[in-house]
Amino acid sequence: MNKRREKGQSHSTRPARLTPPTWLTFKPEDIELLIVELAKKGYGPSMIGIILRDQFGIPLVKPILGKKITQVLEEKGLAPPIPEDLMALIRKAVNLRRHLEEHPKDLHAKKGLMDLESKIHRLVKYYKRVGKLPPDWKYDPEKARLLVAGAT
Repeated sequence: MNKRREKGQSHSTRPARLTPPTWLTFKPEDIELLIVELAKKGYGPSMIGIILRDQFGIPLVKPILGKKITQVLEEKGLAPPIPEDLMALIRKAVNLRRHLEEHPKDLHAKKGLMDLESKIHRLVKYYKRVGKLPPDWKYDPEKARLLVAGAT
């Protein structure tokens, strides 16, 4: 979706098998408890996955539990109201608007804000279609500023 990058992405590769590793000592119930405990501490789904990987040696949750971290959080009622990727884009847009208030002639930043907000609108349309956001949810820059200020 990034229109500016032409080269590949640098990231780690996922494990080739989709079965739980044989050396894993955690039971699925223990992993669910860890996920709930980390969510209550205020961590988001991606951060929970990183903590499980780095501190507990759990490579992927889905092959072990049969469901994703966000699905576990939804079952327990701890899922964030706005999906994590959309919230990150909204935070970025709020920071870019703050920058443009101080530097109104920054035309590159204005173009970046237009690109970013179109990406937000596309993602909102997708999440409405899938049912993760209510059909009447709308992105508004002023509400976004209050939303980001309340989330931090």
